[in-house]
Amino acid sequence: MLNIIWPIFIIISVIYALIAGNIQHVSNEIFDSATSAVELTLTFFGTICLWNGLMEIAKNTSLINKLTKSLKPFVHFLFPELKNNKQAQEEISMNMVANLLGLGNAATPLGLKAMQTMQKENSEKETLTNSIAMFIVINTASMQLIPTNVIAIRSSLGSQEPSNIILQVWIATVIAATVGIISTKILMKRF
Repeated sequence: MLNIIWPIFIIISVIYALIAGNIQHVSNEIFDSATSAVELTLTFFGTICLWNGLMEIAKNTSLINKLTKSLKPFVHFLFPELKNNKQAQEEISMNMVANLLGLGNAATPLGLKAMQTMQKENSEKETLTNSIAMFIVINTASMQLIPTNVIAIRSSLGSQEPSNIILQVWIATVIAATVGIISTKILMKRF
């Protein structure tokens, strides 16, 4: 759908610029936007490399195991169907740790692995299990202690204090996760 909407917007904008005599502004903005996109990509690349490197170091130490173990009671509460599936529990925990540390790009492959592991045990492949539904809700809420992507965007846009958003991110993600978890638990009982 977006493959249709965006080209339509672009075509309408260019036609309007031609009619209004502002085609030079459109041309200038295209090049300015391309420059901004490259700068933002480089900022993200640096941030992602830093945090992925730290995650690799953490994987080789006992830090990830400690974080994963500390999440066990939470994982057992959220995913009671997976009590006997240690692999899924570990992959879910790793995904949650990556999200908590603000490593959305590192969390994505971990989340996909966890979904594949949970789907293997799903007898009805076309229907979501309660565990898969809960996992989607938790990933959508994406609780973060360190919102690295938001900080990187704010920094690349020239914010004087890019990390001032942390408290608001904590509040928003805690509320979103709480409402999502409660709603999912209620709906699981009904359906």
